[in-house]
Amino acid sequence: MLSRDCFDGSISFFRPHQYLAREGDDQSHVFLIQEGWACRYRLLPDGRRQITALFLPGDWCELAWTHGEPPAQPVVALTNTRAMAVSCAQIRRECEVRPDLRAGLWSEIVTSIHRQTEWIINLGRKSAIERLSHLFCELFQRLRNSGLTYGDQFAMPLTQIEIADVTGLTPVHVNRTLREMRARGLVELQSKWLRIGDLDELRRIALFQASPSLTADNALPKVMLARA
Repeated sequence: MLSRDCFDGSISFFRPHQYLAREGDDQSHVFLIQEGWACRYRLLPDGRRQITALFLPGDWCELAWTHGEPPAQPVVALTNTRAMAVSCAQIRRECEVRPDLRAGLWSEIVTSIHRQTEWIINLGRKSAIERLSHLFCELFQRLRNSGLTYGDQFAMPLTQIEIADVTGLTPVHVNRTLREMRARGLVELQSKWLRIGDLDELRRIALFQASPSLTADNALPKVMLARA
């Protein structure tokens, strides 16, 4: 396991809707999300929004910036968010001399590619209930890997509009699908908490196949990156 002093970073705080990064801006730091949720998105000229990634506690946002490319899409906080800003140059230097760190960072990149692939399949081929089921299965697994689930429950701050922006549905369709899922005993979303009633059935409906790269053992250790 890497030392807690592996990286130096400054702590930044963001309010809901505040930008972590704007499209096309020079980005000299990546963020390690410590508390709160953020998202990457694309806004169409007519105001429609597609959320293309969610960043949860323990996630990097975004490792692609270490290669010097400006953000292709903006990143905003969805909730009050605390993040550690780590210099891209520092990460590049450390990767040159630390094979274990380099392997860990590549594991994170592979994980994000697998996740993005599943999102494409969801949007292109799955029904509304399959899309929502997959989203909830993914969030449950990611948060459980970070120790942020409580039995069959987890904090889920996404609004129905934001869920619609993730899944490519209308808010009305999301509301109708959530009612159906609740009636079937699959999930219950109340007061910003989501309880999963039948995880096996939810996974079956979602056609959920967790990649090995999404497991906690293969992910880059994160706790050491947050200074006590």
